[in-house]
Amino acid sequence: MGRMNRRPVKLEDPVYNMDRLYEAVAERGHVCVGLDTAAEYLPPGERAKALSDAQAVLAFNKALIDATLDAAACYKVQIAYYEAMGLEGLRTYAETLRYIRGRGALVIADIKRGDIADTARRYAQAHFEGEFEADFVTLSPYMGMDSIEPWLSYAESSGKGAFVLMRTSNQGMRDFEYLELKNGTENPASPYRLYDAVGDKLSALAESRMGSRGYGAFGAVVGADPKSGAGREEARAIRSRRGNLFFLIPGYGAQGGAAEDAALLLRDGNGGVVNASRSILRAWAAELKAAGKACEGPLCRADTSFAAESARRTAFKMRDAIRKAASTSRSA
Repeated sequence: MGRMNRRPVKLEDPVYNMDRLYEAVAERGHVCVGLDTAAEYLPPGERAKALSDAQAVLAFNKALIDATLDAAACYKVQIAYYEAMGLEGLRTYAETLRYIRGRGALVIADIKRGDIADTARRYAQAHFEGEFEADFVTLSPYMGMDSIEPWLSYAESSGKGAFVLMRTSNQGMRDFEYLELKNGTENPASPYRLYDAVGDKLSALAESRMGSRGYGAFGAVVGADPKSGAGREEARAIRSRRGNLFFLIPGYGAQGGAAEDAALLLRDGNGGVVNASRSILRAWAAELKAAGKACEGPLCRADTSFAAESARRTAFKMRDAIRKAASTSRSA
């Protein structure tokens, strides 16, 4: 698991959700199950027999949560998939969040908000309180730190956390995140990019709200870039420079990232959770296809129970692969 990353805890210190996430990783591994659940990801028969897509998705989500509780450090729920189903979809979103937290697990609301301070306060109230309450959110920093600050009061009052976009895993990340800036670097030979500037701001923020495990209450989204050579050196440099930031690591599985790519962004075997969505949600279809039993249309006999067991097998396989890669990376 790597050595524990503790600092002395004072009685007045708040208990941050990031500390709880660290403990969850130490106990259950690095997997973050992404419930970016589209109705078309479900076995066709399960979708057909439900009264609505939203109800089918909710039943599917609950089954996958139950099946993966002991394999997942946390869950990430992408709100867009639920907004697309209208008001009933948002009810499914709220119930999914409530169900995860009711099972004692941590949940990241993937909402990627980022707006001026007064609006940000309303967003924070919406997603850290009430029907849409989550343990963490994702935030966009590109309107400046005043768009982040209104969320911070919830770290002190209730331990809430956030993952702020820093270096993402999508194809367009180089459009803006890799723009070189003229100042800010200590090494003129090394480019100082926009994502470095974001990282500096987040590292400073972490120092003012440091948890007992050595990570700030707010962390960063840093994608597992599936490249060798220079890309892997970049990942090592990011992890080295951002020792006080816990990472949410997308890009694994369907986006091409491997366990070895994700492991480069960990620190002493912890310090990050690795998200996988489609590769877990659609594990049932991949298993059938591998067995030569493609499953499409009303004659498909796969059901939610089979999908949940497939998700469980996939989550454990992913957990073990990342643990092995992290151990190899530490000993290299």
